[in-house]
Amino acid sequence: MIARPATQADVASIATMLTAELHTDPIAEWLVPDAGQRPNVFHRLLAIEIDHAVERRDVDVLVDMSAVAMWSRSSDDDRSALADYHLSTATGRYLPRFQQLTSALCSYRSAAPHHWLSWLSVHPDFRRQGLARALLVQHHQVVDELGYPISAVVTTEAARDFLTAHGYHAALPLHLPSGPVLWPLTRHGRPARRGGTRRPHDGVSRPDVGCPDQRNSHQAGADDPAHSLPTALTDRSRSS
Repeated sequence: MIARPATQADVASIATMLTAELHTDPIAEWLVPDAGQRPNVFHRLLAIEIDHAVERRDVDVLVDMSAVAMWSRSSDDDRSALADYHLSTATGRYLPRFQQLTSALCSYRSAAPHHWLSWLSVHPDFRRQGLARALLVQHHQVVDELGYPISAVVTTEAARDFLTAHGYHAALPLHLPSGPVLWPLTRHGRPARRGGTRRPHDGVSRPDVGCPDQRNSHQAGADDPAHSLPTALTDRSRSS
């Protein structure tokens, strides 16, 4: 199957898919302890953020919607869609914990140009097929032309171990107040090629992600846990 840039028609489906992944995620449980309210809160937030990312062509999906990757770029001049008003309106009484998470992540974010992996998720029925790996490889090829590093913060050890197996280096964990542990990771920038200024979908060939490289089959078989990345919900300061 071939990856493609997501469109506005995909926003609701992606938000629903990611909301389902968040239901039992440790950071989601800490942010919204009420399991009954959790899906509503996160679906509202994700719909805003995904819509914004789709406009910027920063969301990759498979044609059957079995996997999705969402990115942001620190060099962009405008702000994230999640302004204070949106965050407050969507989260209601849970706003203080979202603000705590935002503060913790801001202390980690670099001011230097970089890309940020906001989300990487594969539908449970399609895991263990190398889909997450292929979506990473696609974007890595673009970022390597720019010479930029990629950063992420994940909420599970499985997600941390998956990214470290694909070239990311884990930093010291972040401990939220009376909450779960987060793991910051960075993939160091490669030397930039001349003229490396294009965006993720500007003339870049998209791999057949249904056929992972057999030489790395042992690695592909270990991928595709749910990669919950909290910046998909709280990243409100992208400009460098």
